Amino acid sequence: MADTQGNRLIGTVVPVGALRGERTLGVGEFPDLVEFAQWCVQSGVALIQLLPVNDTGYESSPYSALTAFALHPLYLKIGDLPEAASYSGDLEDIGRRFGQKERFPYGEILRAKMDLLRKIYAAHKAEIGDRAAPQGSLGKWIEKNPWVKEYAVYRRLKEKNNEKSWKEWESHRTVTAKDIEALWGDKQFREDHLFWAWVQEALDTQFSRAAVALAEAGILLEGDLPILMNEDSCDVWAHPEYFRRDLSAGAPPDMYSPNGQNWGFPIYDWEAQAKDDYAWWRGRLKTAEKYYQAYRIDHVLGFFRIWASSREDNSSILGRFIPAVPVNLQDLTGLGFDKSRIRWISQPHIPSGEVWNALREEIRDPGAVAPEAERVFSQALDRIGQEELWLFKDRIRGEKDIEALDIHPAARNYLFWAWHNRIFLEYEKGRFAPVWFYRNSRAYASLSGEERCGLDELLEKNRADSEKIWEKQGEKLLKVLIASSSMLPCAEDLGAVPDCVPKVLTKLKILGLRVVRWFRDWNAGDQPYIPFEEYPELSVCTLAVHDSSTVREWWDREVDQDHFCGFIGEPSLPRIYNPGTAKILLHNAAAAVSRFRVFQIQDLLHLSPKWYAPDSGSERINVPGTANDFNWTYRLPALISELSQDKDLINAVQRLGSVMPKLRKKSKESP
Repeated sequence: MADTQGNRLIGTVVPVGALRGERTLGVGEFPDLVEFAQWCVQSGVALIQLLPVNDTGYESSPYSALTAFALHPLYLKIGDLPEAASYSGDLEDIGRRFGQKERFPYGEILRAKMDLLRKIYAAHKAEIGDRAAPQGSLGKWIEKNPWVKEYAVYRRLKEKNNEKSWKEWESHRTVTAKDIEALWGDKQFREDHLFWAWVQEALDTQFSRAAVALAEAGILLEGDLPILMNEDSCDVWAHPEYFRRDLSAGAPPDMYSPNGQNWGFPIYDWEAQAKDDYAWWRGRLKTAEKYYQAYRIDHVLGFFRIWASSREDNSSILGRFIPAVPVNLQDLTGLGFDKSRIRWISQPHIPSGEVWNALREEIRDPGAVAPEAERVFSQALDRIGQEELWLFKDRIRGEKDIEALDIHPAARNYLFWAWHNRIFLEYEKGRFAPVWFYRNSRAYASLSGEERCGLDELLEKNRADSEKIWEKQGEKLLKVLIASSSMLPCAEDLGAVPDCVPKVLTKLKILGLRVVRWFRDWNAGDQPYIPFEEYPELSVCTLAVHDSSTVREWWDREVDQDHFCGFIGEPSLPRIYNPGTAKILLHNAAAAVSRFRVFQIQDLLHLSPKWYAPDSGSERINVPGTANDFNWTYRLPALISELSQDKDLINAVQRLGSVMPKLRKKSKESP
């Protein structure tokens, strides 16, 4: 069985779709994991970490799932289905069309496989229907996996509505559990529903068999559970009581994303979920436990607090942490702010001259400025008395309303800036949250030194009090996860993490993530890298992740090589990445004290000169902030069997497992 008892392991991260097995049809499938595991055993790799494998429909991102339970039909090896025995010609055709492509064409392959599955099902629907009887094999499987009923109903309705979001369906946008059960039981839809159940039973069978084979080979299989659900998902549609759809989850502004990140996903209503003892989360973990011995908790920070913004905004600049201690009217009056000054610090105030100046900078014809300015004032703003000062109209609720105005682009851009220009966001009547950039606001600049000091002290006190709430919530929710499964939890705890997060993770013995390029003392002058001997044992050390460049691309294009060479004590490393460079960098990471040292499969392959793509950028899995056919379609550069013949590669990977951890150096004063 796979080891989960605390041994140090070398692991690799690979998307299922990247695998190239002997009978691969252009995209990796669950049974290919068994062949890949054999290569891992040869190479001394004891952990395989997958990206999420839930059904995402025609959205290629595995982090945008239609369901937290159903598996992706893309990963079904159709040729292994008993009903597919006479369809070798169809399978060969798919193989010819897609087998030799460097990256797999996600949408084309999915359509081809779904068309073939429909064809096979149509020919065998009578016998499949018989198996769906209560005592039949499919019927028993459905009884053990009741989630498949709402999933099948959802998929049928989504298909009927041309794959549109359920919010745009002609009917059944709002349903109850009774409605779904009635739709499932409707005889006119039985064949359509059983198609999806049949596909899911087959996926479960193939993935379960692969998982057993990996465990028997001594491989620890780690899954990836994204914390959030796509709003267009079966779960949000069928269980709206578990979610707050009025808010959109994301991340606050930082040096890489000055407007923050707005992911478009609803946040959880934890109070509602507590009423049934978090049954949805417990069921999700029990389903994952059928396959995995460990799981990555994506964005674990979200269990402590979540950055959420209004659905009326595109950016997350005006987001706020939930939960958090609010600023209330009593707090503000206590600081000496009366009603008019509370309005001044919580609503953007716009001088007439700024609107005119924004337009004059872009419009060459002086005569055209006045009518454009009038359009801005009439459509978006209300004047304060007789002053040359304006407020946004009540009907302007966010950036989307500004975007929809029929005004000059220069004015629109100015209004976006002005919309954010405030100290506080009044998100509920009498309840305020500080804006991320409040110190840059017009209102903050107008405060006296004493007022600024008082305001900053209040916000710091609220932050400290909020952190106590985050710690309590995070520990409570993570305990629910731990109690719901025997899987080993590993947390993705990147970003600006409050002090309570590592405290709780350590207390609950949850492994954190340490990405070498980002694990630095950012407050020190030269922002030094943290020595590998100082990595916590309860951690996963890695050199790259699916959202970053590979180690090769990082070395060739991004890193300050001299700084990093000084850190690892290798001043003469080649400036152009090669297997020698790979060996030194990976060996240093393998020497981290961390329990797991996990490398992307691309980074392991670079230990051999045979598997270098001409362009290192082509080896990435994803480029965040972009939407295209490149993302999430990475494939191995060769068949797994060909990789197994590369003895130099296998030997090089094996040596990673023999690297001893770097121990913390003791000072002369140490006993």
